[in-house]
Amino acid sequence: MSINTRLLGLGNDILGDDGFGILAAREAGRVLSPSGVEVVTSCLSGLHLLDALLDCSRLIVVDTIVTGRAEPGTIYVLREEDLPGARAACPHGVGLFDALALARKLGLDAPGEVTIIAVEAADCLTVGGEMHAAVRSAIPKAVDLILETAAVQTLPA
Repeated sequence: MSINTRLLGLGNDILGDDGFGILAAREAGRVLSPSGVEVVTSCLSGLHLLDALLDCSRLIVVDTIVTGRAEPGTIYVLREEDLPGARAACPHGVGLFDALALARKLGLDAPGEVTIIAVEAADCLTVGGEMHAAVRSAIPKAVDLILETAAVQTLPA
């Protein structure tokens, strides 16, 4: 059975800002769970993500990004088609979009709609590092964008 919408929070919560995707997905999951949106978090990458990508028609990915062109905490909302060159440079560096392309080429049940909500990170490499304050403070806005993208309205407390 295919899920309509899946939220996939990516990252590694022991690497400073890289835990953003996982924390934002968990927070959004508090609202999304009764709506039928499946929430999944993962520290995996590349082809290891295939299971998390399959059997859903819409995929919302929340993760960090390092462009060096914006302040930490800046949020981007992107569609898969906005990133046509987002492919790994070598076969050993298979990324999310490479895994999606492979799934489609193999005729697997891959999502037709992919939205990426990414926050500009300051440090995703320091083991045990603290999350940058601006990145942490972007979590509520990212959650609102996730809910908006999933078309879920928050209920008053």
